[in-house]
Amino acid sequence: MNIAVVGSGLIGQAWAIVFARGGHNVKMWDGDPKAVEVGISLIAGQVADLKEAGLIDDPKALIARISGCKTLEEVLDGAEYVQENLPERVEMKKDIFGRMDKLASPTCVLASSTSSIPASAFTEDLPGRARCLIAHPVNPPYLVPVVEICGAPWTDAKVIQQTWDVMESVGQKPVKIHKELQGFILNRLQGALLREAFKLVEQGYVDPEGLDVTVKDGLGLRWSFMGPFETIDLNAPDGLADYARRFGNMYQSIAEEQTSTEPWSEALIEKLESARRDLLPKDQLLARRLWRDRRLMGLAAHKQSAAKNTK
Repeated sequence: MNIAVVGSGLIGQAWAIVFARGGHNVKMWDGDPKAVEVGISLIAGQVADLKEAGLIDDPKALIARISGCKTLEEVLDGAEYVQENLPERVEMKKDIFGRMDKLASPTCVLASSTSSIPASAFTEDLPGRARCLIAHPVNPPYLVPVVEICGAPWTDAKVIQQTWDVMESVGQKPVKIHKELQGFILNRLQGALLREAFKLVEQGYVDPEGLDVTVKDGLGLRWSFMGPFETIDLNAPDGLADYARRFGNMYQSIAEEQTSTEPWSEALIEKLESARRDLLPKDQLLARRLWRDRRLMGLAAHKQSAAKNTK
């Protein structure tokens, strides 16, 4: 399949790796021509790390399937599926989808990586709106496989299925969102946890480092291989309903304290920023991101091995 990646920043680069690793031909384009060159050079380093982690076998073949384009017309020529990765601005999405709808083959799927904007917000007036939808990844998608697939009310069901099939063909884990909502599922779950985390620190119950430890060495260990419903299903003798009967009142009591919708205060943001910079100076952020990705590679390799051993 011929894949077009529109927008060559971090997410676009990661998607190029995903599609090329899955055996597809990938063309990349960006409004800034230099971004494509930089993106492809960065991909080479990421692919080398994947090889070292044992997650790919032939990095040269993967990179050979990725090429850069100088114009939007060129990147869309012959494309069967498009993954758009421009900034989170509705007007920018409207512009690029309008241009792509005119230039791309009528049978080409047009998908956006947006983290929060429903497809209906920028595709309503397009003649080809039925082939437009959201395919929201988790960063970086070549290491974190979940993809949220969410159509607008007018998205053709066949297009949703095509997108699902594309994602499965490259080893991603698609999740269908049945109706539009801001932030989709993953970011709403993440937002709920972040809101409570900010609140607990702001009210003096725990320090930022202690909060992170609670998640990474507590909840996160289980969540790395099972979801919240399976977690509670296994945490009571007779399963989920038993858990709900045992702990429902506790969670209801907590929920009554969690009704605040006030924005995060600047004072709290400054407090958390200061705490993080004490632990990790700003000039070490990139190195820590690379460390994170290597840890994710190790986890991905472990999960692949575990999956093979359970078959």
